[in-house]
Amino acid sequence: MYIVIIRPAEYRALAEFRYQIRRFLHFSEESARQAGLEPVQHQFLLALKGLPGEMSPRVAELATRVQIRHHSAVELSNRLARQGYITRRRSRKDKREVWLALTRKGERVLRTLSLEHQAELQVTGPALVGALKKAIEQTKEQ
Repeated sequence: MYIVIIRPAEYRALAEFRYQIRRFLHFSEESARQAGLEPVQHQFLLALKGLPGEMSPRVAELATRVQIRHHSAVELSNRLARQGYITRRRSRKDKREVWLALTRKGERVLRTLSLEHQAELQVTGPALVGALKKAIEQTKEQ
């Protein structure tokens, strides 16, 4: 039997990285709430706006990007549409597919949140990157 030993420094590096991630996520969640959104709604809007060029703005794609089940993405997109943040349109080719787009209201709230997040990353980003590098280095030393 082969046992891998994890040194205290490795635990500390992983814990610090996790702390830095959680710190930024906490900021993000609170910012979303202050803007009148649930954090997952903000994630959904950001994922929609930031989709890679080769991906279609469909509910199925967004479910994958936000890491939620398809039926949850359907409900989330319905709620965002009712609130005026996105529009939903059925595909002409495949009626099962729903295509999404941000409205002006969605664009405005996402722009505001994104500017806040960029500013926060200027402050917390170096610690996050440093913690990630340290965790990777600790793993290499094993």
